[in-house]
Amino acid sequence: MRRGGARIALCGAVMALSIAPARADTLRDALASSYNTNPTLQAARANQRGVDENVVIERAAGLPRAAGDASYSEVLHSSYSDPGNLYPDRQVNAGLSLSVPVYSGGAVRNAVRAAKVRVKAGQADLRATESAIFSQVTAVYMDVILNEAIVGLNMKLVDVLGVNLQATSDRFEIGDLTRTDVAQSSARLELARGDLRSARANLVEARERYIRLVGHAPGQLTPPPPLPSMPVSAEEAVAVALQFNPDLIAAQERADAARYDIKVAGSSRLPTVELFTSGNFADSLGSGTLATDMINGTGSDRTTSASAGVRATIPLYQGGRPAALERQAQAGASAALEQQVAIEREVIAQVRSAYSSWQAANAIIASTESAISAATLSLEGVQAENTVGNRTILDILNAEQELRNARVQLVTAQRNAYVAGFTLLAAMGKAEARDLDLDTGGPLYDPQDNYRRVKGKYFDWSFDPDPVTQATRTVDSPAQDGEISGTQ
Repeated sequence: MRRGGARIALCGAVMALSIAPARADTLRDALASSYNTNPTLQAARANQRGVDENVVIERAAGLPRAAGDASYSEVLHSSYSDPGNLYPDRQVNAGLSLSVPVYSGGAVRNAVRAAKVRVKAGQADLRATESAIFSQVTAVYMDVILNEAIVGLNMKLVDVLGVNLQATSDRFEIGDLTRTDVAQSSARLELARGDLRSARANLVEARERYIRLVGHAPGQLTPPPPLPSMPVSAEEAVAVALQFNPDLIAAQERADAARYDIKVAGSSRLPTVELFTSGNFADSLGSGTLATDMINGTGSDRTTSASAGVRATIPLYQGGRPAALERQAQAGASAALEQQVAIEREVIAQVRSAYSSWQAANAIIASTESAISAATLSLEGVQAENTVGNRTILDILNAEQELRNARVQLVTAQRNAYVAGFTLLAAMGKAEARDLDLDTGGPLYDPQDNYRRVKGKYFDWSFDPDPVTQATRTVDSPAQDGEISGTQ
């Protein structure tokens, strides 16, 4: 791969249209803020922590189980005579049982394996969510820069057309121009003012989207850094994506997990074996002498017992349920395999499309820069020729409009090139925090840390602290306007 990537930034002439305020934001700042505070990303991390627990849940079915029971009963009414106080009027019973699964037909083992594979799939999904959030943040970051530049260009055009209208009116007063020339200048000025209002509305919308994704209002946004490690061909980009794209990795893991589901379903027709032991205690609380104690001559109103053994359950007929479960699991596995191919197709198409868009935008940048140079010379020539009567006011207005349109096309192409390049990296699986060297204020979030923490837990009373919101709210952020720095 070629290192360094495309050095794409909005042109200095456009950026100079505004004066930098006290606070400046970089793209890395915006990405780091979304990494720490974006609610969609925080929710995805929490969901993955829930997926981690499935391994513990499935493993519990193969571990020993202990249970106790206790009861107290009292005779409230009896229709038979008990002159010898043979039967107690009240009784306390307590029992304790322990069972240890020995063989479950492979159900537990394969269920645990499926759960572990789905943990890997979930971790890949989390990577995909992170990459998607970063792509959205990059796009809105560039949209704010773009719309600020367009507002600045429209403001400049309005100023130029205002001066032009005044000059045209002055020349009309001395009889040098006609009323038609004044009307043409006035019409172009009003159209430019309308374009400026639309540009400011677009800027407000972009800034509000920035707040939604990043968590705070944008300051003065600086040009983004060069994109890293851009591919030299679409084929190279596809090869990298097929290896590292997180959506495709997640689909592959789910297809593997579905194969274990088939084995789990098939195990329901196999025998199960478990060891068991139990103990019981009964006490009549002095309310009578138990018949068994009288026979044994103990004279005690308490009894205890204990037993142990092996229990085997051999399914003989279950109404076709095991076969139906297995066929259902096979259908699910088939769907997972087809989904894997569908996502692979989608990734390939996305990579090729993003690469083409990136290349096209870069080509447009080069051609538009040439167009701006030509439009600038054209405007200067038309203005000079107008002074000797060879050009009309309409020719000047058209030349100014062409120059403005070329500059808007340039900043738009620069935005599109950077966003397409970042989208390409995301599709290749190379646009995550670990790839972008973000300063997040601490270590990067590693979902494997939580999995390692919970997978060895066996205690029934092991709790985590009550959840609290990690994302920041934006209710207190001020409503945005369409002004740019130096004009507010």
